Amino acid sequence: MAHHHGMNELEGMPAFCHYGHEHQRGDRFGRMFNLAPLYTPAEELRSLGAPGGPMDGGTGTDRTDSVPVGQIFFGQFVDHDITLDVTSSLSGVSSAGETPNVRTPTLDLDSIYGGGPESTPFLYRQAGRFPGAELLTGAHGTAASIDDNGSTVPQPPGLAQYDLWRSPDGTAVIGDPRNDENRVISQMQLAMIRFHNGILQTLADEGLHGETFEGEELFEEAQKLARWHYQWVILHEFLPHMCGEAMVSRILGNGRQFYCPSAKDLPFIPIEFAVAAYRFGHSMIPQKVQIQKNGSSLEVFGRTLGRGFTPLDNTDAVVDWHELTETEENRVVQMAEKLDRALASDLLDLPFIQTGESSLATRNLLRGQAFMLPSGEQVARAMGRDETEIEQISDAAQSIASDVDLSSGTPLWFYLLVEAEQIGREQEENVFQEGEGLGPVGARIVGETIVGLIELDPRSFLARDRSWNPVSDGIGVQTLGEMLTFKQVPAHA
Repeated sequence: MAHHHGMNELEGMPAFCHYGHEHQRGDRFGRMFNLAPLYTPAEELRSLGAPGGPMDGGTGTDRTDSVPVGQIFFGQFVDHDITLDVTSSLSGVSSAGETPNVRTPTLDLDSIYGGGPESTPFLYRQAGRFPGAELLTGAHGTAASIDDNGSTVPQPPGLAQYDLWRSPDGTAVIGDPRNDENRVISQMQLAMIRFHNGILQTLADEGLHGETFEGEELFEEAQKLARWHYQWVILHEFLPHMCGEAMVSRILGNGRQFYCPSAKDLPFIPIEFAVAAYRFGHSMIPQKVQIQKNGSSLEVFGRTLGRGFTPLDNTDAVVDWHELTETEENRVVQMAEKLDRALASDLLDLPFIQTGESSLATRNLLRGQAFMLPSGEQVARAMGRDETEIEQISDAAQSIASDVDLSSGTPLWFYLLVEAEQIGREQEENVFQEGEGLGPVGARIVGETIVGLIELDPRSFLARDRSWNPVSDGIGVQTLGEMLTFKQVPAHA
């Protein structure tokens, strides 16, 4: 079997997988289940996702007990690392197997590294201590923006060190432009760039188990360690938060049952994951978030945080990751909203959508239909879930939907949100926590897909060295908070 983009044979992994897929391509989306599509009239879907409708959670707050809100923004960062669909629409029928995925379906941080120093040298500093190996940030230069009159507006003094590297017109020069679409995600992009640069510095100053690195080897070792720590955080913190410790342990210990690319396939992104299950985070985004100690709560889609694709122009938008993620410095952090059928009202009327459907809930529902997704009930039955449980979720979904007719079946995304609300995350064997994470079906789709993407990547630590742990390599980063604050400049006071 060719060893390319994750296609190395891992002993024991395929043996547990019993669900057959049609032939899939790694540069296309694919399907986890070969099931008949659900059709729901578009006007019913619009009613379900409309402002003031069954999915409108209002402007209040109902936070989880255990999921820091930084994990939800990290989930967006992960999504941008593995999926990008630029061809499908909400109005036409889309074929998963014919829809290109512009990103690589591996957790390789290509949104940070681009094509590497040779293919995308403009992402790397060519001078300084680590020429061609250090990633550029705003600290390496100044940024400006262009106003409505075409005039250049310099960035306010002192903010460049807290910003991304930008072109003279203010455009962020990064591996994935979506990671500049709002201030929080752009600050996470910056933190991950700094993480790589911090590893470079550590390897150069301290070496690794007595081994020193220079030039190209220094970059390659730093990139490998950054990827491995990133994958570790996903497996050991992010997935347990979202899918539950019990489900993640079950997948890692017993193997994947439903996400099983065949020997002739490259790893692919299932459409059930991309268009339904992995959109759980939309339910967990709060209306407001406090990003600085003793700072004000700011609207996520307001002027300060919601504006993207321009240079940082306000000290209030500099994120202190100690406030959004757990670190040694701060264990009391803001929590995400409950994972349920409700979305913050701002998400049902997105301010940056000037024409067309502005409700994120409706857009998700219409996109699921465009990709001909099966109903949640069908997927649950294909997974062998108990019929009593399926009826419980289906009845609850219809009750929540009220006058919206779901008699033909529940749209998969909505079913998984209701499942999270009714059953929730399995943190211990048969111990479920309502609203704290994904229920059994959603957790299985998300968990198997992400575990599979790591297992099937020959560069990952699961493929190359399962005995590796993040403490023994001298970097020591085990959590999201540690990764985002590793050798960072202090947050703006």
